[in-house]
Amino acid sequence: MTSPLFRGPLAAPRGSAAAGTTRRSLLKTAGKATAVLAAAALSLTACSTGPAATSADTGSSASASAQFPVTIKNVFGETTIKEQPKRVVTISWVNDDIALALGVVPVGVPKNEWGNNDKGSTPWKDAALEKLGASFGSDKAPVQFSEADGINFTEIAKLNPDVILAAYSGLEAADYKKLNEIAPVVAQPELAYGTPWQEATTLIGKALGKTAEAEKLVTDTEATIKAEAAKYPQITGKSFIYGNLEPAKGDGVNVYLAADNRPRFLTEIGMKPAAIVEEKSKGSKEFFTAWSAEKANELDSDVFVTWVPDAKTKDQIVKDPLLSQIPAVKKGALVADSDNSLTLAISASSPLSLPWALDKFLPQLAAGADAAAK
Repeated sequence: MTSPLFRGPLAAPRGSAAAGTTRRSLLKTAGKATAVLAAAALSLTACSTGPAATSADTGSSASASAQFPVTIKNVFGETTIKEQPKRVVTISWVNDDIALALGVVPVGVPKNEWGNNDKGSTPWKDAALEKLGASFGSDKAPVQFSEADGINFTEIAKLNPDVILAAYSGLEAADYKKLNEIAPVVAQPELAYGTPWQEATTLIGKALGKTAEAEKLVTDTEATIKAEAAKYPQITGKSFIYGNLEPAKGDGVNVYLAADNRPRFLTEIGMKPAAIVEEKSKGSKEFFTAWSAEKANELDSDVFVTWVPDAKTKDQIVKDPLLSQIPAVKKGALVADSDNSLTLAISASSPLSLPWALDKFLPQLAAGADAAAK
């Protein structure tokens, strides 16, 4: 369906044949879908049976069953799940990460096409699947299906799910209605691609009969983030702008706002949104705001963070007559990384992706903070 510079950054517009190949498309499709996925549907014989067989003993299973039926509210109304799901399907980003982190192997998941590896997956997802004995290529692995042209209703229906997880997604009312004809849907509670990973984890935990486990997962993940960030005290209190810079384009700068996962993450590790971010975020449900390159010098912050396709683009930003006037760029406090998997890990934040990203991303932020202090 899309990409991640996304609203959450990553793919092509819904129904488009092009898969988010430009930085601009990655940004603009963020709020319209979930991943640029190549078409790939594995046979049903490869599908998992839902929760990993080793994830719960009889006692815990009985406890989980006692939690049902459950009713979960969403932006379209509410969904009731009558009994603990055994066959779980996910759409969009994040949702499969959360299920795996809770010890549940979905029977079907979208294929990652951006920030992916040769398995159409991610390093953190692969590690979780291996731990659960369900690595891609094995008999217990989830079926992977394409979302390149939108929600793959046909493949999802073939998997005969008991529940469809979409707590982090951009479902539209028509999509929700059609999916509900297949199985109960845990849809986004409010903003498309705007569900914080903590809330998505809590919702999915409730849907899977793992409420206590989800609460512990949130607490443990937040503790890990806090502990790792504490190793870089120079980050604390530094102001930031997380944006999108395109020196080869004439359409200026895009600045991510408070409803987006990227600024949320930087705030969680102790950084402060720049004044422009706070101002533009007030009363807004948008995930970004456009900013004229002619006013780049007004984008004042200690650190400016952006994704770039390669090191050459970072050099172009530094040399650009307008973008180089951004105060953080002038000070050498531009954090510009070209690792697509890292961008995906932060943009589509999950309890699996964030711990994976910390040792790669925090040192870059610390270097930017050091430069800002000079």
